[in-house]
Amino acid sequence: MKAIFDDRQRKHDPKHFMANGSLYPNPEQPQRIEVLRSGAEKAGCAFQAPSDHGLGPIAALHTPEYLVFLETIHARWSRIEGASDEVIPNVHPDRRSASYPRSAVGQAGFHQADTSCPIAAHTWESAYWSAQSAIEGADLLHAGEHALYVLSRPPGHHAFADLAGGFCFFNNTGIAAERLRMAGHRPAILDIDLHHGNGTQGIFYERGDVLTVSLHADPVRFYPFFWGHAHERGEGAGRGYNLNLPLPRGTGDDDYLKSLETAFSHIRAFGADVLIVALGLDAFEKDPLKGLAITTPGFARIGEAIARQGLPTLFVQEGGYLCDELGHNLTSFLNGYQSA
Repeated sequence: MKAIFDDRQRKHDPKHFMANGSLYPNPEQPQRIEVLRSGAEKAGCAFQAPSDHGLGPIAALHTPEYLVFLETIHARWSRIEGASDEVIPNVHPDRRSASYPRSAVGQAGFHQADTSCPIAAHTWESAYWSAQSAIEGADLLHAGEHALYVLSRPPGHHAFADLAGGFCFFNNTGIAAERLRMAGHRPAILDIDLHHGNGTQGIFYERGDVLTVSLHADPVRFYPFFWGHAHERGEGAGRGYNLNLPLPRGTGDDDYLKSLETAFSHIRAFGADVLIVALGLDAFEKDPLKGLAITTPGFARIGEAIARQGLPTLFVQEGGYLCDELGHNLTSFLNGYQSA
């Protein structure tokens, strides 16, 4: 299986992460790259670097206003007397229709949903190449590859059209889906990360040309809290094109796979001809952000189940944080897919 990654994705090195009112080291560390790359290579993946496809495919989903913010905010923030090394918001509007401020502090609050997406000097560059990796994967799928793995880091599924959040800046899976749609495909996104892909849902919520399906820990008491509930089905032209399958905390392999069959039934009914998988490995039973209880062999079973759908498939890396089994879980998943 071909795999895509660019070395410039290492440069984003976030330091801080606030949870439950306390400051912690940010778990979305560059070291994840080494572990995930090793896990993919053990499953037979051969890595190559992406081409630069420019801002067009990114701007197909993200607003120009947001792109200007991401590219310039760190330099502007650094000119504030006493400012932190990383851009971290401290005030937020109560609605997306609120007035747009000129202040760097105000714009940070407008474009960053939470405190887990700090922006440093190299965040733009790493996020840009993470997105380019996903674009390259989409193009190779369109060119005839049946399956590819994209090591997108920083991840993307919590990023909305104009809003970063949850370690994410560009919505890599959404960008890949839109790239494939514009090439004439009918894409479905299957998100199997521990957390709901709220940014992906938000981007496509009023559209019927991309199906979005997410299996995740029930957000009633779990991040991202405000999105990912079963009644959220899409609006307008997108009504019925968004499927959320929230799972009780601690859900294990067997029950997870039953819900996955429900996801597949909707993907088949949509008539998808390509599948983009938002591949989170944080559903693992020992992941630091634990919420579900998927085992290492369970990831192989999930991979096998996806392979049986027979669709050209792009795997785009989302969550999965540093623990002893992280690389093994990716190897297990990819081996399971390739053995089916």
